[in-house]
Amino acid sequence: MTGIDGIDPAVPPSGTGCVECQAVDGWWFHLRRCAQCGHIGCCDSSPAQHATAHWKATGHPLVQSFEPGEDWFWNFETNSLYEGGPALAPPTEHPPTQPVPGPADRLPQDWTTRLHR
Repeated sequence: MTGIDGIDPAVPPSGTGCVECQAVDGWWFHLRRCAQCGHIGCCDSSPAQHATAHWKATGHPLVQSFEPGEDWFWNFETNSLYEGGPALAPPTEHPPTQPVPGPADRLPQDWTTRLHR
């Protein structure tokens, strides 16, 4: 543990895409990783907003971006952004070859109109 409540750096991510979207052949815009249990969920711009749903269901307040080149954390409880922080277990981002949004074969033609802004 890091000594920071809600972060367990030893837990690996649950996969390379949003767990719930993959289960229903859905798609996502950006990905977020729960810093406590490793759950990968889609961001609030995504149609299903699974990262926020995970926080509401579990009480795990901290997520880290799961996008290549980003290492910031977001705290749902305080609506606060934190730059940097403890290193989480690898991998720390989805594969760079995985498109954003993704997966490419599941994107509807009007995907831009389905984003939450």
